[in-house]
Amino acid sequence: MIKLKYGCNPHQAFASLASIHPENSPVEILNGKPSYINFLDALNAWQLVRETRIATGIASAASFKHVSPAGAAVATELPDDLARAYEVEGKDLTPASLAYVRARGADPKCSFGDFAALSEPVDEATATFLKGVVSDGIIAPHYDASALEILKTKKGGSFVVLRANQDFEAPERESREVFGMTFTQDRNAHQITTKDIENVVEGNVSDNAKIDLLLGMISLKYTQSNSVGYALDGQMIGIGAGQQSRVDCTKLAGLKADIWHLGKHPKVLDLVFKDHVKRQERINWRIRFIEGDLTNYEKDELSDNLENRLELLTSDEQNKWLSQLDEVSLISDGFIPFRDNIDHASKHGVKYVAQPGGSTRDAEIARACQEYGMTMVHTNLRLFHH
Repeated sequence: MIKLKYGCNPHQAFASLASIHPENSPVEILNGKPSYINFLDALNAWQLVRETRIATGIASAASFKHVSPAGAAVATELPDDLARAYEVEGKDLTPASLAYVRARGADPKCSFGDFAALSEPVDEATATFLKGVVSDGIIAPHYDASALEILKTKKGGSFVVLRANQDFEAPERESREVFGMTFTQDRNAHQITTKDIENVVEGNVSDNAKIDLLLGMISLKYTQSNSVGYALDGQMIGIGAGQQSRVDCTKLAGLKADIWHLGKHPKVLDLVFKDHVKRQERINWRIRFIEGDLTNYEKDELSDNLENRLELLTSDEQNKWLSQLDEVSLISDGFIPFRDNIDHASKHGVKYVAQPGGSTRDAEIARACQEYGMTMVHTNLRLFHH
């Protein structure tokens, strides 16, 4: 049995964790004292990156917060504008570090204080990047000796480092206890593959979109439902999680995708901060700059933190830039019940849609996709996660 730091909240003083098979534990603690939520994040995140690696054959990473991914990605090439936006310009990135830089960069505000997961062994490049960001811990299958030493110094030595057991296979059924009742169900052990995106109802799926759809489906498999995700070029660029209304998931994910895309706007990239401004402060200021509704106090404070003159983004500049967002994949963990989801998705560059299908309005949804020139895939696979 592992004695945890505390439960979901500090006043829940007692918390513990035990492996079903102590002789074959799924995880080993290498450093730090994990909390209850740390472990929930770690175990879900590890499953996500492991399954994504199997499905795509590419190094994978996830950035988890409160048992949902803030971001997830595979190690696809990083264009110059994203390298600038993610503040890794000119740095040599290994596949492991590239995957995590992409995963964290998708929604850096929500990734603040995240739990990281890597499908690959953690090397020095990945550990060095992690050391410079605010994060609670990491789970990966292995650590280079130099990388482990770097991570052990983070957060005054309290940074959580977990080693995942690559050979561990979870039991067919899982249980949880809530208010004196024990729930037991078959584990969601379906391994997502390209076979799950073969039922193309409308249009055609490009090879790049196949990777995005696979990444999106696996990400939502470990995202609190209802959930909708937007993916592009091997990374999740917006995740709308835990909303009661599916269209609200679609709107929330779309808003995050817009902020991600606007992060590459020249006016955002050209903000030059003074040396004393820390990384997370720079991230937060860029997002506030993009959102555009700065108070007079914020305008003055931002101006004081810049080396160059503050020039705000106009609505016309935002709209023109957002009109260039294209080839985005939308993935839904449940069927799309109304066409308003498609109408809203059309505002965020969505070209491909993957959803289980099975709604009484499937034909209406397909017609909406046809109107916007979108491809529609029925996965026949619901991915609710609670």
